[in-house]
Amino acid sequence: MRHIHLCGLLLLCGVVFTSCHDADKFTDSPSARLNFSTDTVKFDTVFTTIGSVTKQFRVYNRNKEAVRTSVSIADNGYYRLNIDGVAANNYVNLEIRGNDSAYIFVEVTIDPQNSNSPVIVLDSIQFNTNGNLQDVKLMAFGQDVHFYNDSIIGNTHWVNDKPYLIYNSVKVDSLCTLDIDAGVHLYFHNNSSLIVAGQIHVNGTKDEPVVFQGDRFEEYYKDKPGLWGATYTIDDNTYYYGNIHLLSGSSGNTIDYAIIRNGTKGVQIDNHVDGETTLTISNTVISEMSIAGVYARSANVDVFNTLIYNCDYYAAALTSGGNYNFVHTTLVNYAARHNMPSLMLRKSGAGDNDINVNDLKAHFANSIIHGSLNSELIIDEGGEGDTKFEFKFENCMLKVAPSFEMDDTAMFKNIVSGADELPRFVNAADGDYHLDTLSSAKDRGTAAYLVGFPLDLDGVERDSLPDLGAYERVEQ
Repeated sequence: MRHIHLCGLLLLCGVVFTSCHDADKFTDSPSARLNFSTDTVKFDTVFTTIGSVTKQFRVYNRNKEAVRTSVSIADNGYYRLNIDGVAANNYVNLEIRGNDSAYIFVEVTIDPQNSNSPVIVLDSIQFNTNGNLQDVKLMAFGQDVHFYNDSIIGNTHWVNDKPYLIYNSVKVDSLCTLDIDAGVHLYFHNNSSLIVAGQIHVNGTKDEPVVFQGDRFEEYYKDKPGLWGATYTIDDNTYYYGNIHLLSGSSGNTIDYAIIRNGTKGVQIDNHVDGETTLTISNTVISEMSIAGVYARSANVDVFNTLIYNCDYYAAALTSGGNYNFVHTTLVNYAARHNMPSLMLRKSGAGDNDINVNDLKAHFANSIIHGSLNSELIIDEGGEGDTKFEFKFENCMLKVAPSFEMDDTAMFKNIVSGADELPRFVNAADGDYHLDTLSSAKDRGTAAYLVGFPLDLDGVERDSLPDLGAYERVEQ
């Protein structure tokens, strides 16, 4: 089934006046040629049956005299054109005044191919100007998908045969489990999340991680945050679900070898079940979030061998009680839009006077907390109630203000800090957070955690003096 989605283009094209007056002189020379703003209109991955974004190019008449050109496209049923305000794939005698131009808009919809591999759909738009033939190539990559739209699922197993496309969110029902195999790619449309009342197990591997991302593939969106994530409104205020959102009561969840990017809150975890781990995240990369990488409220969360970077607010925000254990993690923010510390520990919840019913305990070991701000750590013990607020940083690199007190060894042990103690990543601007040879994080970890974490995020074996963060430096 194909639909025409050129809404609004007629109005837009109506402001482009390329039709000629009777007094215009038209050339009939076969040497008259047109110029184009591009030689190929290329669409990145287009999901079958969904349809593409609209792309455009301009047709220039560099001649002094007006021209008439006939425009046509092979009718393969995939591409649709709007030519100078007319929705048609053929246009006879399109008139373009001398030294003027016309717009052509292009869309594509590709039928299901029953294949996991992308297909390439090629065509061309031909221009016949006084017998002079020219063309602009069309290229689109089509991909079959499993399509979910505003769905509630029970016990489900997602296999790596073709990608999964989610519109308007998917919810894993209570008492049900979603298992996701290695190599699965999940694409989320705007205002969509994976919401979990039951349980999820993300079973990626080093060579085949599970990928969660938005469904826009243009180069412009490569490093843009906030492309997906559901919202809800209370009293005219908009609130955001996590991209992967574990609802209160969900427990026993695991995320291993995943890539989560370009969303709002990579993972949000609500209210733990007593005596149970809410979520274990391991060997995972979370990046380009408009709010936070991990956002937890009174949860029991373990994070190991994980990199979280370039979030507008927090790489990790741990609030309202809970138990948190971060080992060999790299929490860093260097993006220009970054304006809050990479790590926040907060006794209370959203309100300054929240009464807490759960203790908060947090432990960080062999980790890096760094970024572009003067201090990348905020510890807020505000809020009412008799609950405990305990934390410990052990063999960690911390970027904090000079006035930040770290004399209490019960809370800060073997800390690497100071203006000259820098992580010196290979290329933070390009998202490469491996350690450079001059990094101050080299050999600064404690070997106490080698039993649990002998391999780094790349699968490299750590030596007897492990490096801080998710990556072990390998000298060439």
